[in-house]
Amino acid sequence: MSWTQTVLFTCLVVVLSLTSFQGTDSAAVSDKKDSKEANPQGPLQKIFMPEADAYNFFRRRGRRAVKSQDEINAEQMQRLAADKRKREYHEEQRNEFESYAEEEHDEQDERTREKTEQWREFHYDGLDPSYEYNRHTV
Repeated sequence: MSWTQTVLFTCLVVVLSLTSFQGTDSAAVSDKKDSKEANPQGPLQKIFMPEADAYNFFRRRGRRAVKSQDEINAEQMQRLAADKRKREYHEEQRNEFESYAEEEHDEQDERTREKTEQWREFHYDGLDPSYEYNRHTV
């Protein structure tokens, strides 16, 4: 029974503190109407612009509008950076493939060498060097 009394007392303290601090300015959301009157749209005003301003913006920057030198330079820098990244990627891919191909070639050489050694061991007749290459013609 004591824990229910503790919970009820805590809830009562929270409710009293909330009701007593409701009118203060330091709260996260104030009840004042001044802030809404000064800025009627709130955060939407930062996103949207009046229709006349938007029309002028798009009219000024149409399809055939001349770009400033800064815009041209920025686009060129972006293109150069993209080309560099693409070149590095392809170089990395080529290096990986070359190392893979070299490993495969080395493995194939090793398998061929092992097969050749096995063939020589199987066909060895005890003569060293082999008889065929040591013949004397009369």
